[in-house]
Amino acid sequence: MKSFLDKIFLRSNNLDKVSKKIKNLNKVTPIKKIFEAITSYSLDGEIRYVGGCVRKILSGEEVDDIDMATNLNPDQVCSALKKKDIEYFETGIEHGTVTALINGHKFEITSLREDISTDGRHAKVRFSKDWKKDASRRDFTINSIYSDYEGNLFDPFNGKKDLEAGIVNFIGDADKRIKEDYLRILRYLRFFSNYSNQPHSVEIIKNLKINIKGTSKLSKERLLDELIKISKLETLEKLTKNKFSLEIILLVFPELKNIHLFSNLTSYKKKILIKSDFIFLLSLMIIDNTDNSDYFLYRFNISKKDQKRIKVISNFFKENKASKVFTERNMNKFFYFKGKEALIDILNFKIIKSKKFDEKLINLRDFYISKEKPIMPISADTLMVKYKIPEGRHLGLKLKILEDKWVDNNFKISDQEVDHILKG
Repeated sequence: MKSFLDKIFLRSNNLDKVSKKIKNLNKVTPIKKIFEAITSYSLDGEIRYVGGCVRKILSGEEVDDIDMATNLNPDQVCSALKKKDIEYFETGIEHGTVTALINGHKFEITSLREDISTDGRHAKVRFSKDWKKDASRRDFTINSIYSDYEGNLFDPFNGKKDLEAGIVNFIGDADKRIKEDYLRILRYLRFFSNYSNQPHSVEIIKNLKINIKGTSKLSKERLLDELIKISKLETLEKLTKNKFSLEIILLVFPELKNIHLFSNLTSYKKKILIKSDFIFLLSLMIIDNTDNSDYFLYRFNISKKDQKRIKVISNFFKENKASKVFTERNMNKFFYFKGKEALIDILNFKIIKSKKFDEKLINLRDFYISKEKPIMPISADTLMVKYKIPEGRHLGLKLKILEDKWVDNNFKISDQEVDHILKG
């Protein structure tokens, strides 16, 4: 079998460093069970690492997900896993993908495929046993590198060489690859930002521009998912520093009006943003003094929870345009009524958007990061028992007055103040 594969793949024994990383992946995950399940199913059953995990190992990145390719069809994959009592889900069975689950580790296993037809969004596929055809349908050379269990690479389009040279090349004709799936325009920008140390080629610029309208055919879910992948701090930094990449991303996502702010960040701002999640990074890009953020939330399927989080930030800055609002007294109110996450969001938002380093804002942020939301010391039961106030609307009003007084007074209230409010 190996001699046959040698004819269709460029086989190479890896450098010790790469081989060791592959073997370490075998040790720190239960992947061995997957290899055993597939190879023991039939005499010609084979499975290999492919795509992102191989690319990341070669480029020295941390592997956060594992994709695999096999010459078994999806039904055979399911049978092989079932035979070894491995839990699995038919996550994308129509396109040949089965997700195996072992001890909390997920492994995406996709059968070798070739495209029958494409419409710019989806492809109709036919399963095969031809590794070269499977490699040929992939988007970029750096994503068409396979590795066996021992760490031997199978690299039919010299993806390893391109990765080392810092070149992002489409496999075959770029225009054809893009027309097969217009999401590849955004994927190209992401991989270019992460791996390229060369300028965009004239041919690539032409092909991206003439196909840009095709992204309107893509589902909002796929567009948002790709934006999430692009919205890593290092990727955003590099993307915004490249004029052409910035032009293309804004054609697809015109609501990212403030994306340019990632091109010139101080070390302190980077320190904050490196720990920030997608929703906060998104809020920085879409919130302005217009209804721009509302339009983005309407256009894309953002969860109600995340919509609320973005709207809290947006509404705060629409209602509080003066810097003097950032006092401990005002922040205490926001902290108590909106919560710690919302308060840290608006402080971080202000810090990132500010042109000057504001030590007062930094101190406020540090103060509230370590502070827990206080508990109101007076309850309805206290008012009903001690002050004989019956349950009802009057009780609620008095409790609200006491709460406001307590918050205004830095979460302190004396018995005399309580008496005065309740007896006044």
